[in-house]
Amino acid sequence: MAEKKLYEGMFLVDSGKAASDWDGVNAAIKKILDRAEAEIVSMRKWDDRRLAYDIRTTSRGTYMLCYFKAEGQKIQGIEKDVQLSENVIRVLILSTDQMTKEDIERDTPATKTEKEKAVAEQPKEAEVSEQGDQPEEPAAEQAQTSDEALTTEQAQIVDEAKTAEDVEQAVETEQAEETEQPEETRKAEDAGQAEEVETEEPQDPQPKVSSDD
Repeated sequence: MAEKKLYEGMFLVDSGKAASDWDGVNAAIKKILDRAEAEIVSMRKWDDRRLAYDIRTTSRGTYMLCYFKAEGQKIQGIEKDVQLSENVIRVLILSTDQMTKEDIERDTPATKTEKEKAVAEQPKEAEVSEQGDQPEEPAAEQAQTSDEALTTEQAQIVDEAKTAEDVEQAVETEQAEETEQPEETRKAEDAGQAEEVETEEPQDPQPKVSSDD
């Protein structure tokens, strides 16, 4: 049994069939490789291209890039099966023994386009999500502003209450002082009047000595 080598196969199929029956196109290519007892390493879409000239009345084709391992003598049978296939138009097979895993997994034009589309759609999804969240943000801000206003109003009420209490205490103190002042003044006046009365009391006259003796 001959040793299997790594090959690169570029299969060309009708773009219309690839778009309408992708699984059927993949199955047709796998069937051709299975007939040659090939081991598929990787198979994916390479790109959609307009053909330089029509092939089997096809003007636009889809290229399928496939890496597989097979015996060298089986390659001719693969090419013959492609010629007889209704789904596969052409194939180009090259020997790639020195191809690395990184080279096989390298992005194709089709995968690059898909990644670019995915990246371009992410900002749109984020924008839609932000627009959907916008009505909630003002509500939250409004609630926060309301809470802040309420807190400020409560603080003002407390300050006003404290100020009123201070004023009331000041008035009570002043009234108490005014109440105490007349009593002191009255006591002082009473004391002054008492002194004046004592001063004005007549002194007893000295007894006269009788000269009858």
